[in-house]
Amino acid sequence: MSLFGTPFDAVHDTAVVTGAGNGIGRAIAQALVDEGVRTVFADVSAERVSAAIAASSRPDLAVPWVGDLANMQACDALLATAYAALGEVTHLVHSASPPRREADHAFAVDRKTWQEMHAVNLDAGFHLAREIAKRLIAAKRAGSFLFLTSLHADTPRNLPHYSTAKAGMAILVRELAKTFGRYNIRVNALVPGAIAAGGFVADASLARHIPLGRLGQAEDLAPMALAVLSNRISAYVTGAAIVVDGGLSLTNWFEAPVLDA
Repeated sequence: MSLFGTPFDAVHDTAVVTGAGNGIGRAIAQALVDEGVRTVFADVSAERVSAAIAASSRPDLAVPWVGDLANMQACDALLATAYAALGEVTHLVHSASPPRREADHAFAVDRKTWQEMHAVNLDAGFHLAREIAKRLIAAKRAGSFLFLTSLHADTPRNLPHYSTAKAGMAILVRELAKTFGRYNIRVNALVPGAIAAGGFVADASLARHIPLGRLGQAEDLAPMALAVLSNRISAYVTGAAIVVDGGLSLTNWFEAPVLDA
């Protein structure tokens, strides 16, 4: 039997994907159901969730959930829906993130925007991972979690609320990987580059900074995401940050922001 032909156990593997309504989260959620994995498509937009499921190859394997993960009660509601629909959750992909605006530089970002960015990326990610891990440990089941971080966890983005949230996620991945590893629960990060999807509106001229010569697409992330999530392919990989950026991280392409006088 081909290892790469069966990366998941379609009988026992299940998944929750946040931010599954668009962009990278959508591409990964659709790729999971392609592989026969029953998957909760979680997003803040009912319209986007419905469209993502309708466009998937196996909508019968998809479970919709709509809510704002900036609210901790919504995180618990997501888990309740997932357990009711799937039984156990063996795989978590945390891709949800509020929209980011170029205008929200250090002197402009307001407290609400700052808090929501951290709440969705960092607080919700930690809460979901910890609660799912508790259930897996009690059931003596293996698991695999994947966080979508950013190149800007290390490189300033002129958006301090976004960069600090992603930097927090980067170390959270390593903390959880170290703690959960003894229970056979792996935790890794996928680090996208300039991906023309979701909340990122890419300027085509950015391609000149990318060694592979083009902007990325959400679909460029999905194969690597599945490989890292798979306990058959990546059983000995945890605490890793896998960069998928066409080589963009080889240079810092952002200038300091132009501020109003």
